[in-house]
Amino acid sequence: MLFNPVDNRWLYNMMDNSLRAMHPVSEYYQDLSKQLIGMADSLNVPVNIPGFSSDQQKELFKKMGCNLRTLAGTLYVSHMLIDTYHKPEFGIKEVKIDNRYYDVIEEIVKRRSFCDLLHFKKLNYKTELPKILLVAPMSGHFATLLRGTVRDLLPHFDVYITDWKNARDVPLTEGSFDFNSYVQYMISFIQKLGPDLHLMAVCQSTVPVLVAISIMSTNADPAIPRSVVMLGGPIDTSQAPTEVNKLATTRGTDWFKKNAISVVPSRYPGHMRTVYPGFMQLSGFMSMNLDRHIKSLQDAIQKYGEGDTKGAFKIIEFYTEYFAVMDLTAAFYLQTMNTVFQQQLITEGRLRFRGKFAELKDISKTAILAIEGENDDITGIGQTKSVLTLCENLPDSMKEYLLAEGVGHYGLFNGSKFRKVILPEIKAFTDLHGGSIH
Repeated sequence: MLFNPVDNRWLYNMMDNSLRAMHPVSEYYQDLSKQLIGMADSLNVPVNIPGFSSDQQKELFKKMGCNLRTLAGTLYVSHMLIDTYHKPEFGIKEVKIDNRYYDVIEEIVKRRSFCDLLHFKKLNYKTELPKILLVAPMSGHFATLLRGTVRDLLPHFDVYITDWKNARDVPLTEGSFDFNSYVQYMISFIQKLGPDLHLMAVCQSTVPVLVAISIMSTNADPAIPRSVVMLGGPIDTSQAPTEVNKLATTRGTDWFKKNAISVVPSRYPGHMRTVYPGFMQLSGFMSMNLDRHIKSLQDAIQKYGEGDTKGAFKIIEFYTEYFAVMDLTAAFYLQTMNTVFQQQLITEGRLRFRGKFAELKDISKTAILAIEGENDDITGIGQTKSVLTLCENLPDSMKEYLLAEGVGHYGLFNGSKFRKVILPEIKAFTDLHGGSIH
C-alpha cells in the first residue's frame, strides 16, 4: 500500500512490517535470556575458591546470580515488548469441585463469522449447574483475558463465553460487523441458551447486552435471561468521566477515521478490511498509565533478580496476555464511539436497533446486578450504576449494586478480590433470581 500522509490507512502495513523485521531480535533476546538463566543456575553448584571463606563465597555467588538474573529479566522484557503475539489459549484442562477434579473441554456450540459461542464442558460431572454466559468485551483484547474469570466461575456455573475473532482474520466475503451486529449476536446466543440463563457482561459488552435484553423484553421473547451482572460498564459516560471518556468526546468522528482507522495488510485473511488495529488500542491503554506499566515491568525484573520467581512470573503472565491484542472492525469501533461516548444515545433513549428504539423501560423480568470498582480508571463510579435508574420498570427487589472497595478495572473480573468479594455476591444474586436449579 502506498504512503498516504492524509490519514493512517498505511500505518498497519508499516507497523506489521516493522514487527516482522524485529522478530529475529526478539528471539535473540529470548535465547540470550535463557543462557543467562542457565549461567545463574550453575552458580548453585558447590565450589571452593582459595582465599574466600564459605560466607564470602556464598555472598559473592548470590550477587553474581542476582546480576545475571536481573540481566536475563531485562532481556526477556525487551523480547516481550517487540514480540509478535497471537491469540492465547484458554488452557483450562480441569476444575476442582468438592475436593474432586473433573476434566474440562472446550466445545463450540454456535459459530458466527466474528464470534464463536464457546462452552467449557465438565466431563463426568452429573450435577446440573445454572448456566451463565460470560460476555467478553470487544475492546482490543481476546476473550482469553477472562481466563481467570472462567476458572473461578466453573465450580459454580455451567460456563459459556463469547470468543470474539480477530477482525484481520475474517475475510471480506464474511460481510461487515458493527454495533448492531454485536446486539444481534447477543440475541441469537441468548436464544440458543435461554431461558434458564444468567449473563455476566464485562466493560464494553454491558451496553450491547443491555440493548439486546431491552429488544427481547419489548418483543416478549421467551428466552429472555433471568439475570444479568454488569461489571464496570460505560452505560452513562457522563458520570465521573475518565481519560477514556474524555478522549472519545473531545475528538470528532472524522478525527478518529483519519487517525485510528487502518487497512489490514495483504498477508492476513481479512486483507483490505478497514479496522481499528489492536496495537493502537494497546498503545492508548499503555499511555494512560505509562508510569505504572513501566514500574510494574521493572518490579518483575527486580523480583526475578532477587529470586522471587513466582512474583515475577505473575507480572509477566499478565503482560503476556495484555500484549496479545486483536483488531476491531472500523464500523463497530466508530459506531460504538459515537453511540456510547459522544452522543450517549442509550441514556437519552434514542438508540435504535434495526429501526426500533431500545426501550430500557420494557426490561421488567431480568434482574440486574451492577458492580463498580472504587479505583476503576476506565469506567468511572456511577456509569454502571446508572442502569438501575434507567430500567425504571424493573422492581427494586430485582436490582442490586456493589461498589468494590480498593478494586480497579481489571480486578472487577479477575484476581483475589474478585474471588473473595465479587464472586460470592454474583453467586448469591444468581441463586436469588433462579440460579439454584437443584
